Amino acid sequence: MSESFEVVSRGGWFLRRRIHQYLLAGTILFLSPFPPLTAAAASRSAGPLVVDENSHVVVMEYEAWFGPNAATFQGSAAMPLLQSKDMKKVGGGYDSADPAIIKQHLAWLEYMGADAATSDLTNNVSCIFNSEWFVKKYVPNCSAAFRLQNQTIRDNTGNIYSAWTKLGTRLGLIPILGGIDENVLLKDQDGKTAFEREVEYFGSLLEKYPERAVIYHDKPLMVIFLGAAQDPNRSDHPLWFQIRQFLREHPEINSKYTFKMMAGYLDSQPGLRATQGKPHGPVKINPAYGFWSWVDRLNPSCTISLCPYYPSYNQVGSRVENFTASIATAGQFGWQCPSGPTAPPYCPDDALRFGANGKYVTFDSFMKYARKLSPIFLWVHQFNEFTLPDEGFDANTNDDIEPANLWGSGDLEIVRHQILIYRQQPGAEGSDELP
Repeated sequence: MSESFEVVSRGGWFLRRRIHQYLLAGTILFLSPFPPLTAAAASRSAGPLVVDENSHVVVMEYEAWFGPNAATFQGSAAMPLLQSKDMKKVGGGYDSADPAIIKQHLAWLEYMGADAATSDLTNNVSCIFNSEWFVKKYVPNCSAAFRLQNQTIRDNTGNIYSAWTKLGTRLGLIPILGGIDENVLLKDQDGKTAFEREVEYFGSLLEKYPERAVIYHDKPLMVIFLGAAQDPNRSDHPLWFQIRQFLREHPEINSKYTFKMMAGYLDSQPGLRATQGKPHGPVKINPAYGFWSWVDRLNPSCTISLCPYYPSYNQVGSRVENFTASIATAGQFGWQCPSGPTAPPYCPDDALRFGANGKYVTFDSFMKYARKLSPIFLWVHQFNEFTLPDEGFDANTNDDIEPANLWGSGDLEIVRHQILIYRQQPGAEGSDELP
């Protein structure tokens, strides 16, 4: 992985106006659940969300990573408005297993118009699922405390399946599997890999709670997260190629689920594009790779290496399959690139949250392309990551949507409004270059 991608990779420790909150003596007065965004969404019968070539599904990137024994908000520039009592001892924030937090998050996701959210368990998969023998031999950084934290994240993530089902939501959940570390394909003493165990973990949840499944190509959808820079050369046997080969060799797994692969910052990886040359609009990914985007940059005016930035999309047949919109995006070297004592500490290729008059210029630009591309899956980056290094040092360098002290609760209305416009204007089919 090149230096320009390491800074912004999600493969680190955990990387990766009318709505009001009232804080009274440390207690949250929660909002009532909002009505669904559209009548069509409300009319979907009970059961899994079935997606086909005519669908326009909105997926919110969501993390259930937080808790006293999991990720905390220490070191984060932004603090969520929601708080849990058991988090006071670790500096505040909320516990993702707190039923009141789960209920409020779900209400917000429904209000904004999401059809599904991610159940994200992408990091440290072998540390979570493999035996102590395996961990000692192949995962030296997986201490007992670190293992507990990651297994708590696993439990929090699994818990949302039962919690959301009890709350009667229409939203689906798309598992995001970890394909970052080479050790996920190494066999444990029983002959199984961590990748297999993670598939089994989410598979059992989808069997128990089938209403949460997102059915695509007639099978429950699972997405494999690969990290940032991807080697396009198959002869090097990069991990994405190994995983595809593994699935081909294990039809008992491949036949049960639809697997898609997802990576970060495809905008800056010319080797993955369908066509070469300087882009003038969203970039089509070569169908031989077919990678979906976790997050892409959008900055047409920057002039440094790899600029201008335009987000990527994957196309199947006549439809764009995946496109991802973001509140803000970091440049090649992260967020902070001070150039002088009086200059703003932003990198010249950052795409910030706010423009003139506080407008959400980056998200607006992404959503304009979303309306033109009209994808089967529109992913929104993202609800609540909060943690370093992906999130920066102020509101402009944070791409979260969840109400927080640095930007208030207006994002809910902004995202809802953009999704409403998106649904009302189906848009044109994808092309390599859009105006």
